[in-house]
Amino acid sequence: MAVTAQDVARVSELLGRSPRGAFAVVVRDADGDPVVIRNSPLLEDGTPMPTRYWLIGPAEVRAVSRLESAGGVARAEADLDRAAVALAHERYAAERDAAIPPDHTGPVPVGGVGGTRAGVKCLHAHYAWFLAGGDDPVGRWVANRLDGAGS
Repeated sequence: MAVTAQDVARVSELLGRSPRGAFAVVVRDADGDPVVIRNSPLLEDGTPMPTRYWLIGPAEVRAVSRLESAGGVARAEADLDRAAVALAHERYAAERDAAIPPDHTGPVPVGGVGGTRAGVKCLHAHYAWFLAGGDDPVGRWVANRLDGAGS
């Protein structure tokens, strides 16, 4: 589905600035408001964009921020199998890299979820990808905490 002028305006409002590259709204709340956007792997000027999925829904961002501020990153790393997290980073990178035009010759994004090479850096990025349908054990862990299971 094409991005509408209304989507650009609302995403700009949620980000607090204009998006720097092409994106699509891939998850919406019950009222149709954007929750997750999928960014192009390259900005308009060719700069790599490692963060493919961004969580922008205000309620979701606040909830994940609370989880992070309560030590959620360290807890997720302690609770989850490192190999499973590493595989998630590989899947994320492969999906992102498949969207890079085959004739692109400049720099490309590196790392997995949110540009991370290993472990967990940002629960927001993992949760965004999970909500968008990604097979992400960290995002699943976040969802379980936010739903009250495993808290």
